[in-house]
Amino acid sequence: MKYPQSLQAIPTAFAIIWIMSKDGTLMRTPREKRYTASLNWRGNLLRFAVVTLTACLAASQSAVGQWMGKQTGCYANSIAANPNRPTVANPADITQYGVLELEYGWDQVWPERSVQQTSSGGLLKFGMLCDVELRWSTTSFLSQTDVSGTHRSFGDNWLGPQIRVYRQTKRVPTLAFGYAIKIPSASTEGDLGSGHVDHAFTLLASKDIAQFHLDFNVTQFLIGRTDKSSFDKNQQLNLAFSHVIRGRLQFTGEFYGDTRLNQTTPGFASSLWALTYTVVPRLVIDGGFEAGLSSNGPHRHAFVGATFSIANLYPGWRQKRSSNPAGPIIKID
Repeated sequence: MKYPQSLQAIPTAFAIIWIMSKDGTLMRTPREKRYTASLNWRGNLLRFAVVTLTACLAASQSAVGQWMGKQTGCYANSIAANPNRPTVANPADITQYGVLELEYGWDQVWPERSVQQTSSGGLLKFGMLCDVELRWSTTSFLSQTDVSGTHRSFGDNWLGPQIRVYRQTKRVPTLAFGYAIKIPSASTEGDLGSGHVDHAFTLLASKDIAQFHLDFNVTQFLIGRTDKSSFDKNQQLNLAFSHVIRGRLQFTGEFYGDTRLNQTTPGFASSLWALTYTVVPRLVIDGGFEAGLSSNGPHRHAFVGATFSIANLYPGWRQKRSSNPAGPIIKID
């Protein structure tokens, strides 16, 4: 019996995962397994996620083709970046259909006196469907210096989709829903990471009003507890706004805050201010600073970064469908 292509790839995917994480644990005693797992489980979990995503994408070419075939009126005339940077809030509008986009930046944070953090990381986005974006947020380097010394590690990874459910009209903003799960890849030494899986559910709204662009987010966090019995819960509210200063130069501001998480993590409020410059439509650079509005907010925070639209991964399908006289008429947005 010949199985569908996506099913045929499943054994291969699991074989790849097993080879990448192979360290002989299958032949070890239970005690040795627990010891090895305590050292390597974060790396194995991250490799598992990356390889699984890669295998699924490679195994679903026919499915992707069917999705692309049903999308009409999605292609843009040219590629233009859709920055989520530099604000904490994300826009409800998603990356262009078929476009792979990368955001990356450097951050210097002083969360409190005598504590300093340096990090670099970014967000990889892919417009898989007209209204569905796949997102992978990662911190590739994280360093913290405090009274106990300097600790360095990879940061955590967040994976999930963002789905646009309504496009902006004269009276109604663009609306979207997002979900992300945290893969706890950061070291727990020096409190760089919690070592627990977290979840984030976000409602997003974006609107252009009187030459200002507004982004409003409401996020519900489920933060894993140390005893793994359940989750601590808190919410985050964000309101970001931007306005063109002149030409390609734009001013951006944001007010946001988190509610109380637990007895040891109080709520806070903060503000962020930045400038962005569109070098070319597919490349936008930014820089700015953040200032806490409450005693529990970030003491100081400076950042620089960029957003770059790498390529459209569906150009062949656009050309094929547009040149097919028997096919449906394609509307180019």
